[in-house]
Amino acid sequence: MKKKFLVVMLAVCLALGMSGCISGERAKKNELAGQSLLIYCGAGMKEPFQKIADAFKEETGCEMNVTFANAAQIQTQINESKEGDFFIAGSGEEVKPVGQYVESSVDLVKHIPVLAVAKGNPKGITGIGDLGKEGITTVIGDPESTPIGKIAKKAFVDFGVANTVTLVATTTTAPQLATVIAAGEADATIVWKENCNVDSVEICETTDLDPYTKTIPAARLNFNTDNKAADTFSEFLVSDTVHGIWNAFGYEVLQ
Repeated sequence: MKKKFLVVMLAVCLALGMSGCISGERAKKNELAGQSLLIYCGAGMKEPFQKIADAFKEETGCEMNVTFANAAQIQTQINESKEGDFFIAGSGEEVKPVGQYVESSVDLVKHIPVLAVAKGNPKGITGIGDLGKEGITTVIGDPESTPIGKIAKKAFVDFGVANTVTLVATTTTAPQLATVIAAGEADATIVWKENCNVDSVEICETTDLDPYTKTIPAARLNFNTDNKAADTFSEFLVSDTVHGIWNAFGYEVLQ
């Protein structure tokens, strides 16, 4: 009888323990329910960052409102609205125009520019210097509004082809550059490595752009200083979950 009683008590304890674990997991999953974050993110990072935002919402219940746009558009919106919790920028330079509103910043991953060409490299392009040759057309991001456009413009000057490049178009976001190449509307572009996941586009094997590698920062804005959701998201951004998402999209996580 005593043995039977002990067995029953053990079963009850196990059940209570399991119930406690389940309740704890449920509480963690909904710990930020009813709260929200407003985040600005460069358009070129839309795919990985949307997954990051979705994963955080799934884990905490926090509503994630993400605006994807080019750097100039985001800078204008922050300066005019004076709202928002984070700015995920294409480079640290893009944060400077809103620096007065930045509470803190942490570098997340490398942002690697590459020279991209049509599949098979039909024009035989080997480096930035070839972009100044006759018969080769180029598309770049808008130098006034995109980090990748600024890099392209500087690279042209550094390699002495600024006056000889045949520029057929500029785009307002980085992902559009690969689309232009895939459509056969230009022969080459300078674009972020992660945006070259298009079947008709390949990366030219050159080290010309290595010195132009940037880092993607997460700048926390100071409009809402008492914000548990922002504190939790700051921790989430350096978690293994987020690192795995960045890696899956070809980014190199900073150690």
